Amino acid sequence: MSAKKRAFQIGLFLVIMLMTFYALFSGRNLREIADAVAEMSPLYLIPAAGLAVFFVCAEGYMIWYLLRSMKAHKSGGKGSSLFRCIQYSFIGFFYSGITPSASGGQPVQLYYMNKDGNRGSDSAVVLMTVAVAYKFVLVVMGFGILFLWFHPLIGEMGKYFPLYLLGLSLNVILVIIILGVMLFPKVILKAALLFEGLFIRMKIWKPSDQREEKIQAFIDSYGNAVTWLKAHKGKLAYIIFVTFLQRCSVFILTYMVYLGFGLEGTSAMKVILLQASVYIAVDMLPLPGAQGITELMYQAVFAHVFTGMYLIPSMLVSRGINFYFLLVVSLIIVVAVRIGDKRRTVLQ
Repeated sequence: MSAKKRAFQIGLFLVIMLMTFYALFSGRNLREIADAVAEMSPLYLIPAAGLAVFFVCAEGYMIWYLLRSMKAHKSGGKGSSLFRCIQYSFIGFFYSGITPSASGGQPVQLYYMNKDGNRGSDSAVVLMTVAVAYKFVLVVMGFGILFLWFHPLIGEMGKYFPLYLLGLSLNVILVIIILGVMLFPKVILKAALLFEGLFIRMKIWKPSDQREEKIQAFIDSYGNAVTWLKAHKGKLAYIIFVTFLQRCSVFILTYMVYLGFGLEGTSAMKVILLQASVYIAVDMLPLPGAQGITELMYQAVFAHVFTGMYLIPSMLVSRGINFYFLLVVSLIIVVAVRIGDKRRTVLQ
């Protein structure tokens, strides 16, 4: 990624963040909000933060699990360590958080995985498997909520119900596309050759027989990795199970915030379902971190849950933990990894 593009993405993220905060706090008593936030019990704040960290670490664990399984099957190697794979996950979270539709995370993850010596085909398949499991679980949850909680969902979502349907539909489409790419390697080969020809005509690349051989070798090894996944359905089922726990951790986090403010009267299931509904609605929107729309929906959907003065404070704590806190932690890890890589390069 060029420096200009990175600066533009960060600038866009900051502009949207400032506009969101302005809309939230404009005309409100900031002292009252601050005092309400301070009432959040540390006994629930710590578990809430732990759930947020678990959300990111779980992805790292799944990357490590699949990479290790593939490496052991092929050559007896262990691949990247669990700690390094968790770093991949935080790096992905940061770049996904600052780019529209979370599009920037996986390319950077793939870069670091390849840099660490993981085969490009294995890394690509692992990341796509994690992505499709993530979206698949979200789609299953989305349809479950839609069919089993239909009338309460319409009542709670109000004018945002069409957005829920849009978010669910976009996730379904993405699952179909990812599965199509994974199951039909020839499609990737045709696309790769198409882009190669385009870049050659634009004089960005020069014609090269070696490049075509490398592309073909990548597709062949990619096909082998997908074949391995098909033959190990138990491992795929395990990944889906871990993904389900990962998804639920973010939804349960909001209930921890609810308890932390000493509120009662709303069941844990309702809070979890409402948070899941908001997440499904905004997950695919082309906004960095789904900022703005997430906060607007939260205020509408949770107005009858976090009553009185607790609506905005609960949103600040919940959103602050599951997004901004993780973004700051991820930024620290991104910087630390880059410094570490530079030091190793100098020593070499």
